[in-house]
Amino acid sequence: MKLQKTKLKNDLRVLTSPMPSFESATVLIMVGAGSRYETKLNNGISHFLEHMAFKGTKKRPSAIQMSGLIDSIGGEFNAFTTKEYTGYYIKSSKNNIELSFDLLSDMVQNSLLDEKEIEKEKGVILEEINLYEDTPMRNIGDIYERLLYGDTPMGWDTAGEKDIIKKISRKDFLDYLKALYSPSNMVLAVAGGIEEKGVLPLAEKYFSDMNSFQALKAAPIGEKQEKAKVSIKPKKTEQAHLAIGFRTVPLASPEKYPLSVLSSILGGGMSSRLFHEVREKRGLAYYVRSNSDQYTDAGSLVATAGVDPKRINEAIEVILSEFQALKSGKKEISKEELKKGKEYLKGHLVLELEDSRSVSIFYATQDLLEEKIDNPADVLLEIDKVTTEDVMEAANKYVIDKTLNLAIIGNFDDRQRFEKLLKL
Repeated sequence: MKLQKTKLKNDLRVLTSPMPSFESATVLIMVGAGSRYETKLNNGISHFLEHMAFKGTKKRPSAIQMSGLIDSIGGEFNAFTTKEYTGYYIKSSKNNIELSFDLLSDMVQNSLLDEKEIEKEKGVILEEINLYEDTPMRNIGDIYERLLYGDTPMGWDTAGEKDIIKKISRKDFLDYLKALYSPSNMVLAVAGGIEEKGVLPLAEKYFSDMNSFQALKAAPIGEKQEKAKVSIKPKKTEQAHLAIGFRTVPLASPEKYPLSVLSSILGGGMSSRLFHEVREKRGLAYYVRSNSDQYTDAGSLVATAGVDPKRINEAIEVILSEFQALKSGKKEISKEELKKGKEYLKGHLVLELEDSRSVSIFYATQDLLEEKIDNPADVLLEIDKVTTEDVMEAANKYVIDKTLNLAIIGNFDDRQRFEKLLKL
């Protein structure tokens, strides 16, 4: 897969990934603006601004005008917000690529931010927060990260707090844009049935007038933990949800590859150790999985599960025993298991990158957050290079008692009950 990178005079980075056999193309503008850049007074504004970008511009003053343009060409028009970035994209036939450039540039430069629309959208945001609150399987990750990062922007929910959302004003949006929405803090990624010679003139036409400035820098994550911790969100549910994990490495660390393979072996699919032990063998959970996640300056290896509340102690003990059995070598990693773990990761990456939207996000996030861009072939090679010794070294280094964290959503209030279980 080829990638061309160019920088405009205003420091906007332009990434072009031609996929000759594709009839579709995705145009993505990604901004280094997420909830870790927020304060107590505007928590949730990154995500709120993403919503407001669809509510009209000077050229297209209503949401229906904007969405109608993309509906009329059968395109996909959406956005997403994380703790470290926000992305806006349009996926359509490659023949409609200029419309995608036109509309996306209009959104990030000329949003009306109408006060009446802001007030109406507050209701939408509040209902989205309610949705997360009523979906523990989605919410457990937020509870876990709040335990990891505490009362800091990295520990706050991306959707924000209801009381703060209700107070956000048009001036708050304008101040936020002035702090972060600089072309020097953006990546324009285009992937699909396009050619570089067709992309660069459009990038110049629609984005070169943006003025560049020094964007706000996020405060670094302070990771200090000397003993295992538990956080419980009391909630009456038929199923208890839990996340058990350990602090690991940031995005740029080469150790992320052994940790990903470790995670794949433990909980990457229906033949993984956790799925077999927790679900198939004991019937403790409907879903159980593990992930190795990284931010620019922090990371975590975490297992999540939805379990019978009456058997939650047993589920925690079984999950921890699987971490310990791998770390200690009690359950050795066979050649077949190592190969399967690596092929699971490689196969999912290959399948994901058969979509132009995923390709644009794959390259844009690397360029925005990391010092270099790896092609898919580079990532596959790094996964292939991981040995059993690498996995065991990572397990022994990071699967340790003092950085162990347990988050729970369920009808519980006895933290000490669970603290007693947190031993490897």
